[in-house]
Amino acid sequence: MVQVRVLGIALDASQQHLVLLKPLDDELEPGAPRVLPIWIGAQEATSILIALEGERAPRPLSHDLITTLFATVDARIERVDVTRIESGTFYAELTLTTPSGRQVVDARPSDAVALALRAAAPIFVADEVLDDAGIPAEFAGEDDGGTEGGRADEGRDDEAKLAEFKEFLDDVDPEDFQG
Repeated sequence: MVQVRVLGIALDASQQHLVLLKPLDDELEPGAPRVLPIWIGAQEATSILIALEGERAPRPLSHDLITTLFATVDARIERVDVTRIESGTFYAELTLTTPSGRQVVDARPSDAVALALRAAAPIFVADEVLDDAGIPAEFAGEDDGGTEGGRADEGRDDEAKLAEFKEFLDDVDPEDFQG
């Protein structure tokens, strides 16, 4: 398992939302830094963005309600694991600490990520999932390896990286990540 952070939300060529997950410590990973794109729904993308920005919706979203319910029953999200990918579908699990002990619950990755952000819980991705569906971080405009103090990676500016990532998204389909 590799611990990741939410890099952000993006849109592919068909205007479908993706959540981008990036390993926390690329130096420990062999090879080039990678990002894991997972296709998600528009509502989940909005919920993730709200959590990333530390904002609150005027009325509780489903993920806010679930977070409140967990707190009410004295449960907390210990961690989120993106465990596998089958036929292009990603699977995740929530590990909860409850008064009756540890519980593992099946979840969609988008819901699990939205909940993890609200609970400040760590997110992990199985090595095999990152190997099968990860893309080079440079396509996502993120390649921290070898950069310090804001220097541009290999002389490319942020606009060039963004254009390259958009070109990648124009040519990629969810079916490209079928296991």
